Amino acid sequence: MKIHFISEEKLTFKRVFEITREGFQLQLSEEAAAKIIKCRQYLDHKIANQKEPVYGITTGFGSLCNTQISEEDLGKLQRNLVMSHACGTGDEVPSEIVKLMLLLKVQSLSYGHSGVQLLTVQRLIDFFNNDILPVIYEMGSLGASGDLSPLAHLSLPLLGLGEVRYQGSIVPASEVLQQFGWQPIELQSKEGLALLNGTQFMSAYGVYSLLKVFRLSMLADIISAISLEAFDGRLEPFYDAVHQIRHHKGQIDTASRIRKLLEGSELINRQKVHVQDPYSFRCIPQVHGASKDSVNYVAYVFSNEINAVTDNPTIFPDEDLIISAGNFHGQPLALALDNLAIACAEWGNISERRTYQLLHGKRGLPAFLVADPGLNSGFMIPQYTSASLVSQNKQLCTPASVDSIESSQGQEDHVSMGANAATKALRVVNNLERILAIELFNAAQALEFRRPLKSSVFIEDFVKAYRENVAFVSQDKLMYPEIAKSVLFLRQVPLRIPDALIKGI
Repeated sequence: MKIHFISEEKLTFKRVFEITREGFQLQLSEEAAAKIIKCRQYLDHKIANQKEPVYGITTGFGSLCNTQISEEDLGKLQRNLVMSHACGTGDEVPSEIVKLMLLLKVQSLSYGHSGVQLLTVQRLIDFFNNDILPVIYEMGSLGASGDLSPLAHLSLPLLGLGEVRYQGSIVPASEVLQQFGWQPIELQSKEGLALLNGTQFMSAYGVYSLLKVFRLSMLADIISAISLEAFDGRLEPFYDAVHQIRHHKGQIDTASRIRKLLEGSELINRQKVHVQDPYSFRCIPQVHGASKDSVNYVAYVFSNEINAVTDNPTIFPDEDLIISAGNFHGQPLALALDNLAIACAEWGNISERRTYQLLHGKRGLPAFLVADPGLNSGFMIPQYTSASLVSQNKQLCTPASVDSIESSQGQEDHVSMGANAATKALRVVNNLERILAIELFNAAQALEFRRPLKSSVFIEDFVKAYRENVAFVSQDKLMYPEIAKSVLFLRQVPLRIPDALIKGI
């Protein structure tokens, strides 16, 4: 059994990938457990000895912050908070993202600034380790006081309420608690707020999207290189000197990767009749590179966020401070997620344009990439599908982060809409995957018309692996299964890329 210890050691994207994909179990380090206990003991002592109200601990929430709560009702206050805030609607959040939410919530609570009971954190770990995944809904968070509604749904099963996905079925949380012999958690003061205030919904969507995008970025370069070969493109636009004088890292790295991908290619090195290629080929380094630079910024934001304390109030036992502030506000994530969506949309945009160029019957390629166009429509309509996805991405790239709607009687008068940015960014990422799959479908077909000339060893091996899943199309056939197989290929193909090519994302 593989164990990941929750501690102050930085949680990296690589580690998150390993935890979620390789079946790691979570366990609190002794240091993390001690910090949680210390903070809880400090808070209990503080409440017992302080008469002044403390927001959300001895008062109501939001615009009810001036309403004092009696000591005997502090636990009920927190339970009521969780129940009343579970107002999600829409589609169910994918299980992989729910599991990420559990991991990130445990990480955030482990720093000892949230005032939760050790038992509460341990139960979240138990859920993670036993694949007990709370049922959460996509819609309902403003990304302001964090992700109140989705995190309420995440927390309901702690109380024996709500539903969970367990062993392939949706069942009442109370039944699963009973099966494991667990008593519902009796929330103490501040705990409901600690569970609900936070950015773990936005963060989980962002991390899940980024892990896909890191892979799609490499695939976009590989597939564009295949298209360049199939279109009989020129290598000069990828020469290093051109990119060094513009200085953008993503651009330099992309050109370098394309050059290395095509090393030894007969096609790229043969004499060209045409002087210049269309932008969708000539400007691959500039377009792909700009998206890489944007994604690197997004990764920086999320790397900070998944290693942060994002609930409220924040407790500092050593400084004897309880501070009501705004670390739950999702603005950094909202802006980054909108940026991520735009970067991915542009990868898709230029990919579809390369697909379009391959169909024209130019440079010795048959129209629509079939030997007998007219009788056969060939690859005419996969480009339509790609264009449809590209158009939808453009619509989804309207930024969520520029919107704000006042809530809680004006107490929460600026919200980030980061949750909406998160869900639509993932839709753009998934669309990009399909667009790239369609480009590969076309590019591999076009490459066959260049035989007997060959591309580089890497490209030939990649296309050979693809051909084991998707055959050459000699005459019209059902195309949608081939597109589906192309998407699956991109998800599963091992990217055995030489170290020299793994530069940048």
